[in-house]
Amino acid sequence: MVVLKKIKAATLIETLTASVLIIIVFMIASLSFNTVFSNHIRADKSAIDNRIKELEYFLIHDQIKIPYIEDFGQWEITIEKKKHLTVITSQREGEKLYKKEIIR
Repeated sequence: MVVLKKIKAATLIETLTASVLIIIVFMIASLSFNTVFSNHIRADKSAIDNRIKELEYFLIHDQIKIPYIEDFGQWEITIEKKKHLTVITSQREGEKLYKKEIIR
């Protein structure tokens, strides 16, 4: 029979140190992914874009009275008439996002 060589077992301290290092690496990765995903969700403007397109459609078909002001979530949408143009603007906390002019 072949005699198996004995392998020195890792001590408890070595095992705990390796476990702690692995946990730290996973925590850093988790926080990084969380930051990336939260920035993506915060920058998503598809809902406000869809609402503006809907209001533009209503405006073209004379279903909205001008001037028009609406709060949509954190956004403020304003439709006003200036000379031969109708201007649609939306902004969030002072940050202007969208301005569209419709000749009517």
